[in-house]
Amino acid sequence: MTTQKNLSLPDRIWKFFASVTLAIILIAALALTSIVGTIIEQNAGYEKNIKVLSTFVGEGLAPAAYRIFDAMGFMNMYHSWWFLTLLSLFALNLTICSIDRLPRIWKLVTDPMIPLKENVLRNLAIRKEFTVSASLETAQSATEQVLKGHGFAFNTAPEDGGGTQVFGQKGGYSRLGVYVVHGSILVIFVGSIIGGIFGFKGGLNLPEGATSDVVYLYGSGSQVPLGFEVKCNWYETEFYGSSDQPKLFKSELSVIENGQEILRKWIRVNDPLVYKGVTFYQSSYGPISSPEDGYFVFTANTPGVENETIWAKKNQPFQIPGTDIFATVVDFSPALGTNRQTGQLYTYTSSMNNPAVKMVFTREGKETLKPGWIWKRWPQTGKLTDEITLDFTHYWGAQFTGLQVRKDPGVWLVYLGCTLMSIALFVAFFMSHRKVWVRIESDRKQTRVLLGASASKNRHSFEKAVDKMVSELTVKSEGGNS
Repeated sequence: MTTQKNLSLPDRIWKFFASVTLAIILIAALALTSIVGTIIEQNAGYEKNIKVLSTFVGEGLAPAAYRIFDAMGFMNMYHSWWFLTLLSLFALNLTICSIDRLPRIWKLVTDPMIPLKENVLRNLAIRKEFTVSASLETAQSATEQVLKGHGFAFNTAPEDGGGTQVFGQKGGYSRLGVYVVHGSILVIFVGSIIGGIFGFKGGLNLPEGATSDVVYLYGSGSQVPLGFEVKCNWYETEFYGSSDQPKLFKSELSVIENGQEILRKWIRVNDPLVYKGVTFYQSSYGPISSPEDGYFVFTANTPGVENETIWAKKNQPFQIPGTDIFATVVDFSPALGTNRQTGQLYTYTSSMNNPAVKMVFTREGKETLKPGWIWKRWPQTGKLTDEITLDFTHYWGAQFTGLQVRKDPGVWLVYLGCTLMSIALFVAFFMSHRKVWVRIESDRKQTRVLLGASASKNRHSFEKAVDKMVSELTVKSEGGNS
């Protein structure tokens, strides 16, 4: 045998990368680093990961641990040079391992079957021996029908002493399923590497009416140009009944290029907007720090006027359509609640959980109607008279929509790899290379049949199929119907 010392340098390199030991080491390294990358929140702020590390190493050592992990790239691990290098090395190892072992498997797949001697047939793992009351020709014809019915491609060969042997195989290419699995892993890796190098993942908080042509990367906070503008036209939150638990939050976004609106869409959780490979996910929401410039939006219904929209500013009177009454927003609460014991009104949070406006109504400069609060979530509070309603529908410009923005040019390769892997795993685990040899010879007034078979996997399942084939062959040989 050729020793390691006698190998040339290219052969040594090939042998090194074709090593299963190297594959195990790389898989272990990827698994261990991925565990760390899962525990440490990727692209998160300093405070979050300090809290996480404190649970493992204590508060005193957490800052030092953070600095070490940050220097090693664990805070953005899946885009770090060393993790991409590990993926590349594993991909190279997987490729060379597959190429190194492929010729032997390809030979098993493509080599034609040959008849086997009787002593070899008797040593096969699956073996059946029986007699049928039929001529050799009838038994041979029945055997060919059964093999064909079970999907075997077969041949025949004469046996010494006047007998014959029918042999066939199917599913030979299922042996290549594992190589398709390897190939799909490589496709996924390539897609991941492309996404890691050329893609990005960031966030963007857009107030209603605001436009941005950049996104801010998680972790570093650096800006990445989008190549177009995205605008938040509208933001809405829906709650469960009278509770403050959000049921749905959604944003209407517009894509703008060269001053023209190209696309408009309402996005929700799991229903993003995608444009030029950039995906905008609905991820959060909240009030802006200074909402004084927002507009209060009302819907008025009066005699002769239906569902007319009014946009108003605080402390700026507006006329209720169809009437001579002027209304003014004099106060606002993002979440107005009532103390059950005292009946006093109070603001219980800065979030827009239960927004309400306090209104004053005047006619010819004098107060008319009764001043009071109108709640957005309680439309009945906007019923001013039997004929006049003023519904508070929105406080536009007072909230922002939190967007998660992602570009991954390699994601289609990841999807392709996952699809290929699903198909290949089915082939590799549930299909097998099956071979059958049937030796037929005359034995006085009967015909003796010796059947031998083998399967690359799932032998128990194939044994059941062989039992069925024997039953069918017996019935067909003796003139019955299977």
